[in-house]
Amino acid sequence: MKIKECMSKDVCCCNAESTIEEIAKQMNCNHIGCMPVCDYNNKIVGVITDRDIVLRAVACGKDLKTTKASDIMTCNPCSCKENEEVDNATELMSVYQIRRIPVCNEDNNVVGIITLGNIAQNDQNIGTQNVCNTLENICKCSTNSKNAE
Repeated sequence: MKIKECMSKDVCCCNAESTIEEIAKQMNCNHIGCMPVCDYNNKIVGVITDRDIVLRAVACGKDLKTTKASDIMTCNPCSCKENEEVDNATELMSVYQIRRIPVCNEDNNVVGIITLGNIAQNDQNIGTQNVCNTLENICKCSTNSKNAE
């Protein structure tokens, strides 16, 4: 199964200059916990999660009205291409212990996001055992995490 067949296509993105307050409000309104950070050509430059906001901004006493995404985002995040097989996404999730991966087209423009939830909803096509193995690998204690979630 291709990633584009099960990814979420309505992805909210922000730019590096967006404030943490703006990002948190957008995450709240859209009921999401992860947002790709893109440049002005919609090319991915980072990712910011609700966990990043709590641990890298709130817990550190940063001013949410002035702190920018670029101050707390994860740079060079894992991403997938929309025409790759879902197995590639589950492998990245397992290795880096992440639950959400931005999906890009061949020009590296963000076109969606694939989540553990998307994969679980498609377990009949992907394989229940693959879904279970991915979840188990994400939850293991390890120091391989690239995108701290």
